[in-house]
Amino acid sequence: MAVNDTKKLTQIVNKQVANWTVLFTKLHNYHWYVKGHHFFVLHDKFEELYNEAAVHIDELAERLLALEENPVATLKESLEMASIKEANGEQDAESMVQSIVDDFTIIIEELKEGIDLATAAGDDTTGDMLLAVHQSLEKHNWMLKAYLG
Repeated sequence: MAVNDTKKLTQIVNKQVANWTVLFTKLHNYHWYVKGHHFFVLHDKFEELYNEAAVHIDELAERLLALEENPVATLKESLEMASIKEANGEQDAESMVQSIVDDFTIIIEELKEGIDLATAAGDDTTGDMLLAVHQSLEKHNWMLKAYLG
């Protein structure tokens, strides 16, 4: 893999660490503050998603370390690097779900770029990891969109 390709791929993976770090906190916010007649369903769903986010953070960061790169490891850096924004604390249940759909859509597009770059560079390990996250997000987005109607 060319040095520029390696650097670009590790930047994409690091941005995913940042995105998932922001999402981890955002999903906790939604888990704690969701209200309304869908509380029980969404409270559990947001917990499922933040637990999944924790796995993604760890696996992506460890992949970067295996590639002899440094994963983003502070909230400040994550917020600066991430494509998504943290929760604003003013959302109702439906807005929370829509926000997660929007965030997952952004991440899906970024993952596609990373998958393509990993494939072109012959880095099947990173490509497979990104593809697994991509597949999970597509399924989550389908379900969340169905919830929104």
